[in-house]
Amino acid sequence: MRIGFALILTLLATPLIAQERTPSHCIALAQTPGIEYVHRVSLPDVAEETVHLHYIAHASFLIRSHGGLNLVTDFTGFTGTLPFIPDVVTMNHAHSSHFTGSPDPGIAHVLPGWGPFGEGIEHKLDLGEVLVRNVSTDIRSQFSGVEPRGNSIFVFEMAGLCIGHLGHLHHAPNPEQYAALGRLDVVMAPVDGGYTLDQPTMIAVLKRLRASIVIPMHWFSEFALDDFLTGMSDSFTIIEVEGPSLTVSLDKLPSRPAIMVLRPAYLNVTDQ
Repeated sequence: MRIGFALILTLLATPLIAQERTPSHCIALAQTPGIEYVHRVSLPDVAEETVHLHYIAHASFLIRSHGGLNLVTDFTGFTGTLPFIPDVVTMNHAHSSHFTGSPDPGIAHVLPGWGPFGEGIEHKLDLGEVLVRNVSTDIRSQFSGVEPRGNSIFVFEMAGLCIGHLGHLHHAPNPEQYAALGRLDVVMAPVDGGYTLDQPTMIAVLKRLRASIVIPMHWFSEFALDDFLTGMSDSFTIIEVEGPSLTVSLDKLPSRPAIMVLRPAYLNVTDQ
């Protein structure tokens, strides 16, 4: 059953404030130890112990914390017309639509999901309010080869939540990778059915992860999205959010796992 609801966000961006991270229940790998805008913009205030998620495009999401930290996944260098520099960006390099070779030098933390060929990379960025870490997976390389550890699943631990972004996932995680991911509350999953994982394998991965919220991304047609939703409907409630944004908190996770279908929208300046 699909449930529709609209979320309207018309608030102003707020100054960046250092915050302490509420411990999550997945496996944190580190101990917890002012931006002004001229225009009215689509960045909201975020309540305590909540996370704001905005689907920008393709595989890019804005993840915004209560303290005003802004993180963008699979960053391509463009998020919209909003004059906006994220604090953290993550990238993957299976295709150019998942990274940029020239990120703005004002971005404090640029986290590529790959290293030298076959070696992968490890990130453990503790910003107090947010911990960002990654789990490396393999990707298909040119001419049907394999680049070991060429993709990263990024995990964001914040507000007591574990939020995972599967990146350009090309294979089901192995037991060690599942263990490294830990218990995810929210997961962004590519559901194109071919460029990343085939639909049956992706559905099996998500049913094993059994996150409370799955957000489909990287779908190129309504047909691919509908196939995915049909395959998940036996175990997950399907919710059409009817917009690009969602606010998530640990105490308000759905009692039954849910697919939250967001409709992408760039971060654009709005009228004053």
